Amino acid sequence: MVDGVLDDVDRKILAELTRDGRQSVTSVAERVHISRAHAYSRIARLTEDGVLTRFTAIIDPAKAGLRSSAYVTLKVRQHSWRELREALRRIPEIHHIALVGGDFDVILLVRAEDNVGLRRVIFDQLQSMPGVLDTQTFLVFEDLDTR
Repeated sequence: MVDGVLDDVDRKILAELTRDGRQSVTSVAERVHISRAHAYSRIARLTEDGVLTRFTAIIDPAKAGLRSSAYVTLKVRQHSWRELREALRRIPEIHHIALVGGDFDVILLVRAEDNVGLRRVIFDQLQSMPGVLDTQTFLVFEDLDTR
């Protein structure tokens, strides 16, 4: 990476780690066609620079017992985002939070065991939060992870 710009080697390393974050540095090096030491130093730099923020597992929500999912949009009171963001982070059923521009302010991916759990999060938790003016819910019928 030069002046904050990723080069082809960095992009290939990131693609490999996105495909399989559990693979060894040796495996990444072989697939990217660089030495192990070079791969190790690149991964360390990408981590130090905050490009790689964490390594995680991607689960199949239905197989993990999370059979109900919805995207929930929020319209929020102006200047309430910082406090709201922290409150949203504490709800385990929320798997993704994005502050966006457009007809609404925030979009959430909510996953629950069933519709009862989904309803509880939306009606009992989200709609009662100070700063939330309106919600709209879009049920997910099928998930496709493209990574």
